[in-house]
Amino acid sequence: MSEQDHSQGGAAFGRLMAAIEAGEYRPGDRLRELEVAERLSLSRTPVREALRRLEAENIIEHRPRIGAVIRTLSQTELVELYEMRLVLERTAAEMAAKHAAVAEVENLAGLNAELGAAGDSPPRAAALNQQFHRAIYLAARNRFLLDAARAMNNALLLLGPTTLADAERIATVARQHADILEAIGAGDGPRAGDAAATHLETSLRYRLRALRT
Repeated sequence: MSEQDHSQGGAAFGRLMAAIEAGEYRPGDRLRELEVAERLSLSRTPVREALRRLEAENIIEHRPRIGAVIRTLSQTELVELYEMRLVLERTAAEMAAKHAAVAEVENLAGLNAELGAAGDSPPRAAALNQQFHRAIYLAARNRFLLDAARAMNNALLLLGPTTLADAERIATVARQHADILEAIGAGDGPRAGDAAATHLETSLRYRLRALRT
């Protein structure tokens, strides 16, 4: 494969990841090589490379007589993922309470205010929610914690559609974010960690409820 093909394969991988994150492709969806190539305006060779990489990173799986399919997490995997998220998010909030600059706290407050006002747009609320949590990790000032969070990103893509599906749920998230933010701003690590844990436990309950519907 030429250097150009490798470059296009990397581009195809990035664009496919972005499409999955945006919900254009969801867990359980089949990824047909030709359809993906046409959608991304690429030849089939780099798309094939991107699909191989997605499989290597455990985002897709090959099923007999079906082909490449985006993995769907089982209930056990979902609970295990949230157990690890809770550990990381609690730690990030605790460390952010120690290290966050005033400007970072103000940025978090701005993001949460925008999220709270996004009740009629679940996709925008979901994007702001991701930015809010990413900002907490950055404020924690620990590169190893940040690396651990990034390593979990692929699994988070397999959660499927956002639980921020209506104004009531978005309002709940904004309130819980405000509790985390208040503790971070006060420099209260234990309270920030507890608020983050409560937030993740609520999110897990919504995810488990969605599995039953």
